[in-house]
This record gives sequence, C-alpha cells and structure tokens, in this order.
Amino acid sequence: MTVPTDSIVYLNGEMLPIADARIPVLDRGFIFGDGVYEVIPVYGGKPFRAQEHLARLARSLDAIGIPNPHDEAGWRALIADLMRANPMPDQMVYIQVTRGVARRMHAFPKDATPTVFLMASPMALPPAAAVERGVACVTMEDRRWLHCQIKSTSLLGNVLAAQTAASHGVTEAIQFRDGLLTEASASNVWVVRNGAVAAPTKDNRILEGIRYGLIEELCEGFGIPLVARDIPRDEVFAADEVLLSSASKEILPVVTIDGRTIGSGKPGPVFRQLYSAYQHAKRG
Repeated sequence: MTVPTDSIVYLNGEMLPIADARIPVLDRGFIFGDGVYEVIPVYGGKPFRAQEHLARLARSLDAIGIPNPHDEAGWRALIADLMRANPMPDQMVYIQVTRGVARRMHAFPKDATPTVFLMASPMALPPAAAVERGVACVTMEDRRWLHCQIKSTSLLGNVLAAQTAASHGVTEAIQFRDGLLTEASASNVWVVRNGAVAAPTKDNRILEGIRYGLIEELCEGFGIPLVARDIPRDEVFAADEVLLSSASKEILPVVTIDGRTIGSGKPGPVFRQLYSAYQHAKRG
C-alpha cells in the first residue's frame, strides 16, 4: 500500500495527518508483532464485503486474545469517517489492532489498552497487461508458522516469500508444505482442471482470503464445480489454469511457474468468467 504523505489517519480516537501519527516504542505491535490487521477494498466509495472482512478481523482478534475494540457498527463508522477524510472513490482501508503498550515481557499484560490504527491508500490494481496476458510465479517451501489462518501483523515469513518473488522478477511465490499447495506470499491460489476448480482446504495452513468465499459464490453461480482439498505439487504444474486472488490483485491468471508453462500459456476460460463476474460484483 502506497499511502500519500498528506493522508489523514485514525489513531486511538483521533484523526490526524499521517506525519503526526506516533506510537510508543513499547507498543507490543512494534516489539513483538503482537497484533492483527485487515485490508478492505473500497469501490465507488463503498466498502466491498466489509461484513466478511470485519468478521475475519474479529476472528483474528479472538484467536490471539485481544478484546475487539468495536462492534461491526463501530468499525463501519470509523471506516466512513476515514473515507470522508480521504475522499477517493476507489481505495484500500487498512485496519490494525495491537495488544497495546506495556512493559516488555512475552506473556500478555493484564492492563494494556489495544492500539487501533486505520489508514487509506489509493486503489492500485494489477495493470491491464497482467490481466490480459497473465503473470509468472515461482515456487518455494512454506516455512511460516502453523497459524496462518490468523491475519497477524507478524509477517516476516510472507515478507521473505514476497522477496523471493521480487528477486526472480515475478508476481508471486507459490508455497508448498510437505509437497502440498498452501498459498502465495499475499494471495490465495486456485487450480483449474477440466473446467473444475480446486483450492487448498480452509485450515490453519492458509489465510482464508475474503475472495475465497466470493469465488465460491461465483463458481456456484456459473455451475463451475469447486472443491477444497489437498493439492499435490504435480497437480499445480499439470493444471489447465492457475489463478491468484487477493484484495489488491482481485483475480489474476498465472501462465508460468518456475519458467514452466501452465496450460495453454494464456489466461483461460474459467479465469475469464470469474474475472468478469468479479468486476460486476465489486461495482454492484
């Protein structure tokens, strides 16, 4: 997210210029990465699938024992205030909650107040060429912790995976754990074979992207079979199509992995259907 230097952010009850926002060095988000986050896309001034994003935020907070500072209505009001302060039709709203400021010790403090931070950035979608021609990826072993279902701010594993992709000059690093597909550094991964879609099981090995549920809905609407199951590495390379999905990438077709051509080497028909439906859904 590229945040404008003149943007207005929300920090612990106050709207202020981003240059004036300050967090104490003993905030546990800084010391330990002890916090969670969400990123909500906004199209035409309307948050997209906000209910699902806020529900995932609540699940992540509950999973690490941070009390949720707001109910859904409270979060929606904060998001609306932030959007008014940063008037952009299409933007990304970032929400972060840490356990707060406390003496440095690993166990949870008893009296810390959660730090709440929100910021907005212009929507930056993939270029048209990526959608029309597809993108390249590389593979790597998934070396992250085993609670990937929590949208934690402790993202070092994802940072290293993203750097692997950057070092190879490709869009994403697709990860495997014990020979099975998990996810990319910042995307869910989908495999298409004979007109059917397969996705890794929604468990602790992946972060269930909000687009996961949306793609399930779109596939159902088109009558495209979709199953969540273990996907071996060889099946990914043998796929007719491989897709990426995330809030910022929306849906992208993968045409090469590790230099090997996937399917026809061009975006396929299932991608075309899902991408078109996604564009309709986000503006609807």
